Amino acid sequence: MIRIAVLASGSGTNAQRLVEYFRGSDTARVVLLGCDQPRAGVVQRAWALGVPSYLFSGSELRSGSVQRELLAQRIDLVVLAGFMRLIPAHFVQAFPRRIINIHPALLPKYGGKGMFGHHVHEAVIAAGEKESGITIHYVNERYDEGEHLLQVKCRVFPEDTPYSLATRIHELEHANYPAVVGSVIAAIGP
Repeated sequence: MIRIAVLASGSGTNAQRLVEYFRGSDTARVVLLGCDQPRAGVVQRAWALGVPSYLFSGSELRSGSVQRELLAQRIDLVVLAGFMRLIPAHFVQAFPRRIINIHPALLPKYGGKGMFGHHVHEAVIAAGEKESGITIHYVNERYDEGEHLLQVKCRVFPEDTPYSLATRIHELEHANYPAVVGSVIAAIGP
C-alpha cells in the first residue's frame, strides 16, 4: 500500500478530493494531511475526513523536521495541494520523483514565487490571455519548474473575473489531480 501525505496551506478542497479518491483503494491511501497554517480550512477537513493532521511551521520545513516526520511515518508519496512554501532541496532529495504539485495556470507562464490562487487568475486576465488551465508536475528545488505530468486547458472569456476563472480552474483540478496521482502511484508499483 502506497502511503500518501498531502501538504496544504488553504481550504483543502483538492486535499479532500484526494482523500476521497483513494479511500477504499487497495493500492494507495492518504494517511496524513500536513499543514503550515493552523487556521487553514484543510485542518478542519482532515478532522472531518478522519485523516490525521500534522501542523508545522516554515522553520520546521526548512530544518528537516517535516522531512524526518514523513520518513518516520513511512510516506511513499508527497502531494502538494495548495501548499504555499518552497520545498527545500534536502526534502526533494529525500523523495526523488515522489513529490507532486498542481498549479492553476499553464506553466511556465504565471508560475514562481507569489503566483498562487487569485494572483495567478488576475495576472492571466490582465495579460489578455485567451486560455489558461492547470499544470500537474513533479517538484524540484525551484517554484513550479519540475517536469510536467499533465496540462489541461480552458478558455478565458472576455467577461471573466478572477473568481469565475478560478471556478473553472478548480473544476479542472478536481477532475484531473487524483487520476494523475493515481498514475504516478501505478508507476511506483506495490
